[in-house]
Amino acid sequence: MLDVAVIEEPGAAESSLDPIRSRILAALAEPGSAAMLAGRLGLPRQKVNYHLKELERHGLVELAEERRKGNVTERVFRATAASYVISPSALAAVSPDPSRSPDQLSARWLLALGARLVQEVGSLLTGAARAKQRVASFGIDAEVRFASAADRAAFAEELAQSVAGLVSRYHDESAPQGRRHRVVVGLHQIPDPIPAESQQPDAPQEDPR
Repeated sequence: MLDVAVIEEPGAAESSLDPIRSRILAALAEPGSAAMLAGRLGLPRQKVNYHLKELERHGLVELAEERRKGNVTERVFRATAASYVISPSALAAVSPDPSRSPDQLSARWLLALGARLVQEVGSLLTGAARAKQRVASFGIDAEVRFASAADRAAFAEELAQSVAGLVSRYHDESAPQGRRHRVVVGLHQIPDPIPAESQQPDAPQEDPR
């Protein structure tokens, strides 16, 4: 089982978003048959069996083993991954494109950059899984608490200059065996946790400073 699998096909994305099928996927973190899942989820076995076939058709679950019980063969399934990410490529022509309106101070542009990151890394992971290889990548995740909006702006400016300097130093357009890599750096407010009694997070507060 993979840690994370990327869903790129629209039909698979639609299948994974079905409420019953998402429950089945979660339950199949541990292998189970239709009968076992029916007991775990409190659903009719026939209904579970139907949804399992659809999930298997889209490659979201796989056959783990077959058990012979008298004249009946029980098929035991497992999820192909512990968690799933839907690639923006599943949206085809309406997937976000950061080249449409680049703006370093736009949250929507940052979101489009993140979508492209998911799409490109997802495509690399899919290809690497087929070739049984690893993807060379690097990530940094950090939190910073600014005392003022001025500090935040100064941090962003210094960060931009540092990244631009590194890119300029190591970029070699003429390298015959060189491979292009993408560097994405983002800075955004961390949303407050959603209260248990509400499913909708509050809108970010306007910074008065």
